[in-house]
Amino acid sequence: MLRSDAVLVEARATTRTVARTFSLACRLLPRAVRDDVYRLYLVFRTLDDLVDDGAPDALGRVAAVEAWARAGAIDAREARVLADVDGRHRLPRGALLDFCAGMRADLAGTPVVTEADLDAYCYRVAGTVGIVMTAVLGVDGDADAARDDAAALGCAMQRTNILRDIDEDLAAGRVYLPAAVVERTGGSLAPGEREAVLRDQIARADALYDQGLAGVRRLRSGRAAVRAAGVMYREILRQIEREGYGAVAGRATVPRTRKLLVAVRAAA
Repeated sequence: MLRSDAVLVEARATTRTVARTFSLACRLLPRAVRDDVYRLYLVFRTLDDLVDDGAPDALGRVAAVEAWARAGAIDAREARVLADVDGRHRLPRGALLDFCAGMRADLAGTPVVTEADLDAYCYRVAGTVGIVMTAVLGVDGDADAARDDAAALGCAMQRTNILRDIDEDLAAGRVYLPAAVVERTGGSLAPGEREAVLRDQIARADALYDQGLAGVRRLRSGRAAVRAAGVMYREILRQIEREGYGAVAGRATVPRTRKLLVAVRAAA
């Protein structure tokens, strides 16, 4: 069993540093599951960063997680962390393999052409994370419905990331909003010209938030934390609207005080 203090310290620090909204929500998690949520976040974030940065060992680290999910092989730190958490919460292998497929697609530069492509991408890189988290938090009642709802919430958050980071992604040569969507809405991704695109995509994200947040009641523990994370992330969409749907270039940022306000309301 791997319960290294060093791993946990890094996991907590990573969450606080690079996922401030998620870190706020994690404070509401029951102590019995909080540290394992941090550990899982470290695994997902590490792989995602390796892929985004084009690190030489990115493919090997993804393959090591696949090898653990398929056969229990432990050839990298991420596999050791997963094996440790799996000893307390049976992790869904299929969701982990789907996540790795999303990482492989990013490494290969697989284009997102249609709305269906975007749905598949969001499921692989974020919906799967929601499903894995349900294994730690537990489910009461219909497990399949709970996983579907958790996947919807993950996809909503990923779509929010995409809408928030349009300019950063374009600068890095990445486009996650399909050309077919831009063409259908009659707009473009340029600042001041993307209101139609954003209105269309915000509506799709909101529908996923509706499903995901309604499904929080199915979780056995951590309901307040998950609900808080969802509403804080959803507030980014409202900030995009307040700022004129991308009228000027840049990332929409929700002030911390507003995040806390919506989180408190959600927890209550």
